Amino acid sequence: MSGVEFEELLVDNSDFLKPFAINLTRDNEAAKDLYQETLYKALANQEKYNAGTNIKAWLFTIMRNIFINNYRRAAKQKTVFDNSANDFLLNNNQLTVANVAESAIEMKEIRKAIYNLPEIFKTPFSLYFDGYKYHEIADALNEPLGTIKSRIHFARKLLKEQITRH
Repeated sequence: MSGVEFEELLVDNSDFLKPFAINLTRDNEAAKDLYQETLYKALANQEKYNAGTNIKAWLFTIMRNIFINNYRRAAKQKTVFDNSANDFLLNNNQLTVANVAESAIEMKEIRKAIYNLPEIFKTPFSLYFDGYKYHEIADALNEPLGTIKSRIHFARKLLKEQITRH
């Protein structure tokens, strides 16, 4: 496909990108920038387009990827560098400090509540709580997968009731 043919194909199939850009950015100016950057990238990567394939899907993918990359870049820019002697990284969004003692007490209460569960729920939930996957628990206990999921679900409900009562 020649450059002229590709450009015609691009122009003929680019109008649908404008509403998509507005939908992603929720801002007219940012949508215009995203639209222009998408067309620029499409032209710059013309050789990667396979003639005869769906150009709209290809353009959608380019636009979506640009939007995601810009979003990630903006999120990283919210991290502030402290140029003191120790070069700390400060995150503007993090305004609280975890209270380890309080967390330890909560974990102790949760462990106690798990211990007080009926045995039929306690074993599968304890394994799940320790990080095992449903199918691993089902294999270990020789129970059907659905049964394990059901027991873990009911264990969660019981734990929620116990913990909210305290």
